[in-house]
Amino acid sequence: MTVIGFMPARGGSKGIPRKNIVEINGRPLISYTIGSSKESKLIDRTIVSTDDDEIASISASFGAEIPYIRPDEIAQDSTSMICVLNHFVLWLEENDIDVECIALLQPTSPFRKGIHIDEAISIFRASNASSVVSVVEVPHQFNPYSIMKISQDKSIKPYLNQTPTILRRQDKPKFFARNGPAILICRPEIIKNNELYGEYCLPYFMSNFNSIDIDSPYDMKLADFMFQSNLL
Repeated sequence: MTVIGFMPARGGSKGIPRKNIVEINGRPLISYTIGSSKESKLIDRTIVSTDDDEIASISASFGAEIPYIRPDEIAQDSTSMICVLNHFVLWLEENDIDVECIALLQPTSPFRKGIHIDEAISIFRASNASSVVSVVEVPHQFNPYSIMKISQDKSIKPYLNQTPTILRRQDKPKFFARNGPAILICRPEIIKNNELYGEYCLPYFMSNFNSIDIDSPYDMKLADFMFQSNLL
């Protein structure tokens, strides 16, 4: 069965206009994700879903397939990812493409590599997981045991009611957050149930560096710096 690297890349991004094709280190942002998908030894096809002709053309020039242009009604700010994936799964069924799993790869993660995708797929295949999602450890200053809140009397207090208060970093439990997600491996049948993760989702741990997600002009400058400093 086929494993597909799937990239959703609509044209109407607001925070950074044309974000998916903005240049990072002299290349369109989406080209890094297309490259990591094609670099993967376990992905059979690399497909971009977009509503934008320019994004489609650039994606094709880097080796991605663009089998359809996404309809405007599912390319809005309010369009959910599950809606985009359901549209793709329907296209797969209409074209009799038997799929083992879909690797959802957000185009905003330029430091995710083919090896990361393959390791996540390997975890998926070695288990009976409904999905595998990439995560990164939450920095200690953002740990729930470190977060503060403003009370009604305007004073600042711990977000969690801790008795006693945990102050040392090494004493705090670890927490993890989805990193974009840079990688989500899921079964088509899970998507058809309008879910992304299903009942048994396993983590794939990634470093802070490989988890950099382009969401703001600051992130763009950071990524450019990392490339130009050869910190790869």
